[in-house]
Amino acid sequence: MSQTMPSATPGTETAAGTPKKAALASFLGSAVEYYDFFIFGSAAALIFPHVFFPSADANAAIMSFATFGFAYIARPVGAVILGHFGDRIGRQKVLMFTLVLMGAATFVIGCLPDFKTIGWWAPVLLVLARLCQGLSAAGEQAGASSMTLEHAPDNRRSFFTSWTLTGTQGGQILAALVFIPVVALPDEIKYGIGWRIPFWLSAVVVLVAFFIRRTLHEPPAFAEAKKNNEISKLPVADLLRLHWRDVLRVVCCAFIAAVSTVFGTLAIKYAQDVAGVSSTITLWLVVVANVVALGSQPLFGMLADKIGRKPVFIYGAFASAIMTPVFLLTLESGVVPLMFLVSVVFFSFGYAAANAVWPSFYGEMFSTKVRFSGLAIGTQLGFLMAGFAPAIVTALGGTKPGGWVQISIFTAVICVIAAVSAMTARESAKTPTAELGLPQQKQHA
Repeated sequence: MSQTMPSATPGTETAAGTPKKAALASFLGSAVEYYDFFIFGSAAALIFPHVFFPSADANAAIMSFATFGFAYIARPVGAVILGHFGDRIGRQKVLMFTLVLMGAATFVIGCLPDFKTIGWWAPVLLVLARLCQGLSAAGEQAGASSMTLEHAPDNRRSFFTSWTLTGTQGGQILAALVFIPVVALPDEIKYGIGWRIPFWLSAVVVLVAFFIRRTLHEPPAFAEAKKNNEISKLPVADLLRLHWRDVLRVVCCAFIAAVSTVFGTLAIKYAQDVAGVSSTITLWLVVVANVVALGSQPLFGMLADKIGRKPVFIYGAFASAIMTPVFLLTLESGVVPLMFLVSVVFFSFGYAAANAVWPSFYGEMFSTKVRFSGLAIGTQLGFLMAGFAPAIVTALGGTKPGGWVQISIFTAVICVIAAVSAMTARESAKTPTAELGLPQQKQHA
């Protein structure tokens, strides 16, 4: 059965898409969600080894990064649950739920007692709150990407869906900016109440995004499918029966997200421990690179609408593999202007290419009736690699002198896997939306 994407046919209900509003709502919602998600990453690198564990040694760093990774264990579970309801009751309803869950979990983290107060219960409670963050994040990007894709016109799907991930970069910028003054505080304040403030601030931004997102209606494609009684009763079962190859493809392609955690979390620790670069400078590296990516990602989205998703994604994967060792060696150089230049080239004009186009690239592999589930399950299984990348590479000695080799090899392997998987995908950049999700033989490029 064909899927019902927004159509250009006059007088039909599917012509009522609001792509600009959908893109704005996705941008703001993703920014808020991933502000919450990324402040945990910054804290895991710089704060939690001192607060939630008995000593701030290498083992504490590994355990702290492991708490960061626990969210990625919850994400596949959340993907199945939220994907089911996203394809059954609607994208907008699930997105409202994920926003509230993420905000509540983040606020609670800021209230947790430390290891000196309650011992090992402190990291246990931290993990539980992090699992809630993971459940929320499992539905956020998949839901926002599905929502925007189904609102967008045929020839601009990649551009509009790129704003979902641009919102993610906005969240990372906010997280880094908030932590810059925190790390500058005296230790007794920083490890006391100082680190908690960014987590408490999330309550304010969640309320703002909540009122913006609630005004967005369901995509015309989903509304028409529901009207015609074409909603799947068991979306995950239909997904695994009809699209299992695409799910596996998305899992492997999603390994590319490990580049982001290497850049935004592991590199901070590496620069501080090995190169003696202050955490303030490394946080500013993240801010500047992500600010530039706010402009470059929509441009990569526009390019993908012209030449296709595959070449842009594959370029981003190989560029990331090549630039990782260059970036790490630049951190060791101690030349601050060079650090900023290379970080922008690496992240904003390398990784950003793949990051900008994956929402449309992956989303177009699935029909409307299983798109939320397909995006959620495929990406979240792949993101497991991203979540545990810092802990894995740290355990292998990646934050010790010479560790740039381990980090670079790890990044190169996951980038090659992502690129090769992308090469096997059908190119749908110029495929009419009404035909997306059909069997291969019914597609036309």
